[in-house]
Amino acid sequence: MPPVIEPVSSASQDKTRLRQRLAERLYRALRNGETIEPLTTTDSLDIEDAYHISLAMLEQRKADGEQIIGKKIGVTSKAVQEMLGVHQPDFGFLTDRMHFDNDACVSLSQANLIQPRAEGEIAFILKHDLMGPGVTQGDVLEATDSVMACFEIVDSRICDWKISIQDTIADNASCGVFILGSPRVSPVGLDLANVRLDMKRNGEPHSSGLGSAVQGHPAEAVAWLANTLGAFGMPLLAGEIILSGSLVPLVPVKAGDHFELTITDIGSASIRFTD
Repeated sequence: MPPVIEPVSSASQDKTRLRQRLAERLYRALRNGETIEPLTTTDSLDIEDAYHISLAMLEQRKADGEQIIGKKIGVTSKAVQEMLGVHQPDFGFLTDRMHFDNDACVSLSQANLIQPRAEGEIAFILKHDLMGPGVTQGDVLEATDSVMACFEIVDSRICDWKISIQDTIADNASCGVFILGSPRVSPVGLDLANVRLDMKRNGEPHSSGLGSAVQGHPAEAVAWLANTLGAFGMPLLAGEIILSGSLVPLVPVKAGDHFELTITDIGSASIRFTD
């Protein structure tokens, strides 16, 4: 006898349609450089819904020619959590169109940045795959080829950054663009929890923070990501760029701004903005 195929429930179909509809709204907002009302004001969403929306939005970006080159961890520090009113980490995907060279001059309009904010981070470049469960901080360091200073310019398609954890997850963890600094440094022998990041805005000191601001140790955040993605059957891949989370509070960005950062024992990064 042929296998019995259970019918898909109408409730399941409704949920799938809702997720797809919200992913399309976010995708249009991204491409048009515009904001929308928080998804959670009109629809009841849980975190699983939000990740499905994020993945559906990613599929639309891939269909438009973007290629995945890494992943990012968001909302890792207490300072950022308190600023945004979000109290757990999340993750999103990095694509080739989101990557700008060090010391790039980024046009806010051409990059479709709406309400950008600058973060200073440590980026990891992997030499081996990582997949949870059970990935530890030590496993991350062993699998890392190099680390470097990084700017992530976060952005939200949600009006006025009025985000819940579901909103930011659905919106690719509120990612905009990113800049990798120089040089690339082996993590061997580095005390990443105690490196110091100093950020300048338009030549003036703005903020500073230690690596321990990110989950106690940046590699701990990467381990969290590997274990979280492992539950979805998704590995971190050799060669991927992993942004581990901001060491300092988010800084609003406007045209004409020039941001610089240095991280002790690692390197520096710089980015400028125009209209």
